[in-house]
Amino acid sequence: MDILLWIIIIACFVMSFVGLIYPIIPSVVLIWLGAILYYFFVSAAAVSWWTWGTFIVLTLVLFLTDYLANLYFVQRSGGSKWGIRAATVGVIVGCFIFPPFGILIVPFILVLVTELAQRKTFGDALKVALGTLIAFLSGTFAKSLFQLVMIVVFLLDVFLS
Repeated sequence: MDILLWIIIIACFVMSFVGLIYPIIPSVVLIWLGAILYYFFVSAAAVSWWTWGTFIVLTLVLFLTDYLANLYFVQRSGGSKWGIRAATVGVIVGCFIFPPFGILIVPFILVLVTELAQRKTFGDALKVALGTLIAFLSGTFAKSLFQLVMIVVFLLDVFLS
């Protein structure tokens, strides 16, 4: 039974990284799910307050970092509210169109078209589209680091306690 649970826990952790490419997969929730499965079905004593506290803090930091990175890069590049909305729609639609590259291409094109529709020059619209792309990539990189730290903290707690 423990082997099956470990397979499920590892699958949750792996799928959390797949969620970086397919944002419809709830990455952080899968890491929490893996830890909760271990806690309830393998050993509650092995998962300390340190892991839970770290998970809470890193989850909050992860969401805040993702939001602020997107906001910073899009605003810095002169993006409009409509451009930000187009990027959000593009990420969702891009998950299904030409995966995994659609998640980069579709938002880029939608933001470019949206900014052009607002009578920005092609250069300005391109700058906003590139800013959106950089925001997504930097947010994804930060999320991957936070997720990795969460998994390492969990594993250290479980195997060193």
